[in-house]
Amino acid sequence: MKKAYIPLGIFGVLLVFLAIGLTRDPHEIPSPLIGKPAPIFSAPLLETPAQQLSSKDMLGKVWLLNTWASWCVACRDEHPILVEFAKSKMLTIVGLDYKDKDRDGQQWLARFGNPYDMAVADRDGRIGIDFGVYGVPESFLIDKMGVIRYKQIGPITPEALRDKIIPLIKELQK
Repeated sequence: MKKAYIPLGIFGVLLVFLAIGLTRDPHEIPSPLIGKPAPIFSAPLLETPAQQLSSKDMLGKVWLLNTWASWCVACRDEHPILVEFAKSKMLTIVGLDYKDKDRDGQQWLARFGNPYDMAVADRDGRIGIDFGVYGVPESFLIDKMGVIRYKQIGPITPEALRDKIIPLIKELQK
């Protein structure tokens, strides 16, 4: 008779795990890179490919790396928010044009506005892979020492800016 309760007990445990999982925000997948140095990279600037930007150039600054692409539908939702946020000049914003053609990225920025202090081309997606990008858009807040402090999966929203990103920027700039 007691053996009959074992499947019921297992079902109950699974039900508890399911309930916990349903309360979690899927945009807050923990990144193993948080608290670790950002991957080192060097990439051509989107507008002037003869010039390079290196992650070492960003040491000493709090900066936001935003991955995007002209073919990305969700990037269109995020872009006006970034354009508006860039006006605050709160920090340097670097755009990483992920697996895109340079010309397409340039035309996209010309059409929708350019919130980036610098945009770099990640034509083959290597830099994105090093950062653990699951899909665009994703953003990384990096401190003055080059350590990743926050990762936003999916579009940056006004709520994410207000509640998480801006307070963390202010803390990191102290």
